[in-house]
Amino acid sequence: MIESLGQIGQWVTTASQILLALIAVPLGMTLLRMLRGPAYADRFVALDMLTGVAVTAAALACAASGRREFLDVGLGLAVFGFVGTCALAAFLERRKRGQS
Repeated sequence: MIESLGQIGQWVTTASQILLALIAVPLGMTLLRMLRGPAYADRFVALDMLTGVAVTAAALACAASGRREFLDVGLGLAVFGFVGTCALAAFLERRKRGQS
């Protein structure tokens, strides 16, 4: 039974490393949308998605390395991302009112 737990741990580590490599695709696409995005709203949505991808990468890094510190990093990123999204939404709302 103990051997099977070791095999599961190895499988989780390998799967996490593969998924970390695959996370690079949405990360690159999100960065491209953030840099190009024709409107401010597109850039803000891309920033929010970038935060989600970064939190996912931190969780996968935790699973791959076994270090819990990456979960703290992911939690911090999630909190800053939420506050940033709220601030940018307020900025867009004020900007919209100013143009009307």
